[in-house]
Amino acid sequence: MRFLGSSCRQKKEKSVYFIDADGKEIALSHYDIAFEHVNFGYDERQILKDVSFRIPERTSTAIVGLSGSGKTTICSLVARFYDPQGGRITVGGHDLKEFACDGLLSNVSMVFQNVYLFHDTVRANICFGKPDATDEEMIEAAKKARCHDFIMAMPDGYDTVIGEGGGTLSGGEKQRISIARAMLKGAPIIILDEATASIDPENEHLIQSAISELTKGKTIITIAHRPATIRNADQILVVEDGRIAECGTHDELIAADGLYRRFVKIREKAENSNSLSYSCRPHIY
Repeated sequence: MRFLGSSCRQKKEKSVYFIDADGKEIALSHYDIAFEHVNFGYDERQILKDVSFRIPERTSTAIVGLSGSGKTTICSLVARFYDPQGGRITVGGHDLKEFACDGLLSNVSMVFQNVYLFHDTVRANICFGKPDATDEEMIEAAKKARCHDFIMAMPDGYDTVIGEGGGTLSGGEKQRISIARAMLKGAPIIILDEATASIDPENEHLIQSAISELTKGKTIITIAHRPATIRNADQILVVEDGRIAECGTHDELIAADGLYRRFVKIREKAENSNSLSYSCRPHIY
């Protein structure tokens, strides 16, 4: 997989260049991540402004902030979907620009809110990140992701063909297959972009259980709106208008009585309201 540089979208260019044209395969000995005075924008709009932080290896970092504040852009830069326009980003002490994209992405797994599944078998979808996986490895990942049972209930089990985009599955089922895919890949860096945002309360505990299995011993970046999914993070970054406004643990930021505390209060009020609304719905058995 090779990513085109942004200049390839300019019609005046006679040729395109690959973003990793000078990249090489790098064997990493550790997986800490650092942003150093990073600036980035889309066209004329500046998104990130002088952003600096460090994520130590095998720790969890949660990123919170309003929509459009730059949270997802940070994750996109870690995966090198784009290069920063100022400053630098390192993984394991190496500037991301040193990596070939395939080599970098072999170290990163991503689970998004909007899961995309291919029009193919369940087996092919789970093994996408590791095509040479054995059946035993695939099934073990599916069990840890809490999706083995519903897969076995399908007409052809793991050989059942699912529709384009996974249209034949529920949101929770698609998400668990996506987590099984990431788990089987076994990358040391995990990016979770609002992975539980659209999941109903009945499925959320299954997703959270699967995510707990996925993230054991990994370097984790989580974008989430729900306080319950971020309060145990080793550090929380609060992004406001493209800058890191606050950084600390849940307890530290609550005690600081700033943006994060207001964010938590607003989200908890919204969740209590949604929970009451959900509990009042008629249940059909």
